[in-house]
Amino acid sequence: MFRRHGVRALFLAAVTAGAVGFSTLCSAEEVKIGFLVKQPEEPWFQTEWAFAEKAGKEHGFTVLKIAVPDGEKTLAAIDSLAANGAKGFVICPPDVALGPAIVAKARLNDLKVMAVDDRFVDAKGEFMEEVPYLGMAAFEVGQKQGAAMAEEAKKRGWDWNETYAVINTYNELDTGKRRTDGSVDALKKAGFPEDHILFTAQKTLDVPGSMDATNSALVKLPRGAKNLIIGGMNDNTVLGGVRATESAGFKPENVIGIGINGTDAIGELKKPNSGFFGSMLPSPHIEGYETARMMFEWVTTGKEPPKYTAMDEVTLITRENFQQELEKIGLWN
Repeated sequence: MFRRHGVRALFLAAVTAGAVGFSTLCSAEEVKIGFLVKQPEEPWFQTEWAFAEKAGKEHGFTVLKIAVPDGEKTLAAIDSLAANGAKGFVICPPDVALGPAIVAKARLNDLKVMAVDDRFVDAKGEFMEEVPYLGMAAFEVGQKQGAAMAEEAKKRGWDWNETYAVINTYNELDTGKRRTDGSVDALKKAGFPEDHILFTAQKTLDVPGSMDATNSALVKLPRGAKNLIIGGMNDNTVLGGVRATESAGFKPENVIGIGINGTDAIGELKKPNSGFFGSMLPSPHIEGYETARMMFEWVTTGKEPPKYTAMDEVTLITRENFQQELEKIGLWN
């Protein structure tokens, strides 16, 4: 009798131990999320990746980093994530129009998806508001850019009657339009004459494209134009504009160009003197960390991220502080 009870006790102990072991194994299962970016060679995205990994170390999950420079690689990457046991992913797509295809592929693989930096659009060009998104508050950041340009002009004692603004636009991209609209709004609020603002459309979003656009505006300036403000949706659109003013004979002290992004302006800010005054540096470190953390919470607790999280934290970096500010977030090299 004693022997039967002993065997039974041993059996129950073994079952209990097995159950505890199985439970521990399940609770210790590795949580993986993907973080897909369109231009991994860019410092901006490298910083997002680095801080996504920091979130992973602090909260206990693994970040699978994948470059997705085009649509084909994007869809293949989603399949790869599923095959590797990921539960969801954060993505800055190579083309926002891929939104419907990305969502469909994610659903097919039972993956949650969140957009960062660039928001998905549907077949009609409308934002896919059902997909959680975290990115810059474009209009508000543009306002800060315009206010910074106006403030610097006032510090230099510029007469508005002798000052003109050339705004390089790219209205095909909603984010770009919102930024330049915000910038112009701030200039007007600062008292800048509306009829001294020249808009010029870019054909390409790069330095040569903005040079061409600015050149087409400079020939329209009246003879009394002494000082110039150069605006655009990012660093490159302003850098090209500044190059055009140099070719037209404007001295650096008579030009104020302020970009947005900071990462493409480092080389220019290292120069001792230039019409490129500074850039509005956003927070790629916060965006990388927060989107990764939000995705982790979503896949482990079911707490879905907000449909839209606007980031309007930007810092004006100039020759005086750019190294210090870039070092803070790991973008200095």
